[in-house]
Amino acid sequence: MKVQANTLRPGNVVEIDGKLLVVTKAQIITPGKGGAFVQVEMKGIRDGVKKDERYRTGETVERAQLDDREYTYLFTDGETYTFMDAETYDQVTVSKDMIGEPARWLKENMTVTMRTFEGQPVTVALPATVTLEIVEAEPAVKGQTASSSYKSAVLENGEKIMVPVHIGAGTRVVVSTEDGTYRERAKD
Repeated sequence: MKVQANTLRPGNVVEIDGKLLVVTKAQIITPGKGGAFVQVEMKGIRDGVKKDERYRTGETVERAQLDDREYTYLFTDGETYTFMDAETYDQVTVSKDMIGEPARWLKENMTVTMRTFEGQPVTVALPATVTLEIVEAEPAVKGQTASSSYKSAVLENGEKIMVPVHIGAGTRVVVSTEDGTYRERAKD
């Protein structure tokens, strides 16, 4: 399906010269002189080779037709992650590189969206947020105000994040899987 280059976003898969590439970064640049263009960074799905392209904003590119299905995360075995199809119970193993940085937020039995092309996994998208428990938090310092002060805390998965001073160990919090920031206290 042809789409305009200025609509490309990270995670989109395009087909160039018979190769499938996943968009890792897309930025519209408007120089002081001349027309605007789209700077797109892509990575080959099969070979992992990076490619940079520039398109005029009105140009079209071929976007690959992908299938989205829900999978359940089961376990990690070194550098590979195993997921189960929620409908057929088939298991699929993907590399850590395919998931990228958000892999650190995976929890057992988490539902993710896996995009496939002709049955082959292409990308794995986690939910926007994940709820985790704080296992260790710095004590609040007297005189800090709750509205603008943050302290370091360690989550059950071992990741460190910054949380408001009134949050302590044993509290469940909602964390963004995109950038790893504290969102709010969990409403359980």
